[in-house]
Amino acid sequence: MATETILENEYFRIVFHTRTKILHHKTLKFTDGDAFRTLLLTGTATLAKYGGCKWLSDDRLQSAIPQADLNWADTVWFPKTVEAGWKFWALVLPENVVGQMNLKRVLRLHTEEGVTTKAFTDEYEAMRWLEDC
Repeated sequence: MATETILENEYFRIVFHTRTKILHHKTLKFTDGDAFRTLLLTGTATLAKYGGCKWLSDDRLQSAIPQADLNWADTVWFPKTVEAGWKFWALVLPENVVGQMNLKRVLRLHTEEGVTTKAFTDEYEAMRWLEDC
């Protein structure tokens, strides 16, 4: 599968699958604050640039996201990303139980707001689901 690496640093890697137009990020260690916001805004800009509508988040190494970051994501990032064309989200849940609970709540909210979402424990299953959407 042809991919383009968009951004990689100590916190995360973002690639775009050019054939399927799937944005794919993988957290490499707990990410919050400026790194968290950079991750999300870079993903949004990539969806807009390439006309993508599918996002795979591999957040196995993520934990509970601080409330300030969640508030920012809900009020700033989410509307921008939906406006950019986001419609499908596959989330590989964190290994950390508190992180799982945190992101399951986010999944429910985004589903209620019109993004088709599904939680996974396996990155390859998540990718297959998005490819079929």
